[in-house]
Amino acid sequence: MSVNFSGPRLPPSSSLVPIRQIVTASEEQITAALRGLQSLYCPLRLPSEFAKPRPKWTHFPAASTPNPVDSGYVSRDEKQNEDDIASSEEVTAALRADPFERAFATRWLTSLISRVEEMGFDEDVTMAIVDDAAFILSTFWDSAKDEEQEALTRKFSFPTASRKSVEVTLNDAPLSGTDHTDVGLQSWGASIVLSSMMCADPARFGLSSEILKARPNIIELGAGTGLVSLTLAKLLPELGVLDSSISATDYHPAVLDNCESNIKSNFQPNLYPHPCVSAALLDWAQPPPHLQSTADLLIASDVIYAPEHAKWLCDCAAHLLKKDGTFWLMVTVRKTGKFEGIPDTVEAAFALDLCPQDSDGLVFKILQKQSVDKRRGIGRGDETGYTLYKIGWA
Repeated sequence: MSVNFSGPRLPPSSSLVPIRQIVTASEEQITAALRGLQSLYCPLRLPSEFAKPRPKWTHFPAASTPNPVDSGYVSRDEKQNEDDIASSEEVTAALRADPFERAFATRWLTSLISRVEEMGFDEDVTMAIVDDAAFILSTFWDSAKDEEQEALTRKFSFPTASRKSVEVTLNDAPLSGTDHTDVGLQSWGASIVLSSMMCADPARFGLSSEILKARPNIIELGAGTGLVSLTLAKLLPELGVLDSSISATDYHPAVLDNCESNIKSNFQPNLYPHPCVSAALLDWAQPPPHLQSTADLLIASDVIYAPEHAKWLCDCAAHLLKKDGTFWLMVTVRKTGKFEGIPDTVEAAFALDLCPQDSDGLVFKILQKQSVDKRRGIGRGDETGYTLYKIGWA
């Protein structure tokens, strides 16, 4: 397997030599992998000391990577226009910030350092590998210390059909780095795109007083930062949908705490003593009996990361949704890495022989399916687009 960084940037999880095969990797493969990781994660950093030239191995500190090595951030074509360059840089920035990919790179570099003695390289090459790998890891630790101290405040403005904009301010809290289930502390691309689509074309999602009627009960599943719920809370009154009850549900305690903070930031208690949106705990595997058939509208975006998630989500949504309600599910499409094929698990969970059915013969199933393009500057580097599902009883 050769590692190629001359084309579009690939996530470490899909471009690096698999950890289980690292001992048999060639010097060329390891060199290319370290160059790519340096150019991705520390392009502007210099190690404290420059390594001395060594035979058979060229040590490339982060800021001294030679010109012939294409970082993958921009095209080699010098005639490429500025929009393409900006788009490439945005994709790279998203990939660089991706906590999953950084964790994968950390594991890979740690494995490399621990097993390099088994790889049969001469002493100088081995020392250079350790130096470069340790340098990249040191940048992770330094940036992690900085990120632990502060969260990121993000402001979203979604245009509506009436030419007004829905404004939402969110706190994207730092990830713990030790708990993979706290990904809901940050806003992902699917929630941003779905919020934008609902504001631009609310009729498409049945967001009207005629369809939702009086006092609709709306539940967001896996709400994370609460972006979609907050968007709906500000959009619906503009559409004449009044007295709605919106629950931004999640399972992780830290995620719910952050979601509650976001609700207070957007609906200050002194101005909104009883906001229409609230954060609530919900376990998909054990939805409470008192919530059965209570939701007029369900929303979820980028909440499935394993096949069992799709099945839990299907059963939970069927439990919650009224017979005349609608469930909108936005799934992120990733064609490389660990989460490749996740949309397939969704459709498998909604196969007719597995779908929930009621005593009247109604089946909880996918009613419509549409591909949604990825938007420039939005989402993780490994995202290629989204699939929007309309689901309900039929």
